Amino acid sequence: MSRTLGTRHHEALRAFLVEHRKIAGLRQVDLAKRLGRTQSYVSNIEIGQKRIALIELIEWAEAIGFDPEEAIAEISKIKTYSTSRL
Repeated sequence: MSRTLGTRHHEALRAFLVEHRKIAGLRQVDLAKRLGRTQSYVSNIEIGQKRIALIELIEWAEAIGFDPEEAIAEISKIKTYSTSRL
């Protein structure tokens, strides 16, 4: 598995995508139709079994109606390491 699966950034992105899909009033199957994909593709991303590429993030943003920069800004707030020195 990829090193990015299960990281704090990945978890934050997954949560962001699920939240915004629900805010848009879409079911997984609805989003899948908009993306021209299967419901299992959407599910695999939302439950963390598949990473989402940058191009896919842009496609999701267009399909759901959010700014992809907002998603990046939101997950960028998550710190994955300590900046303090020992």
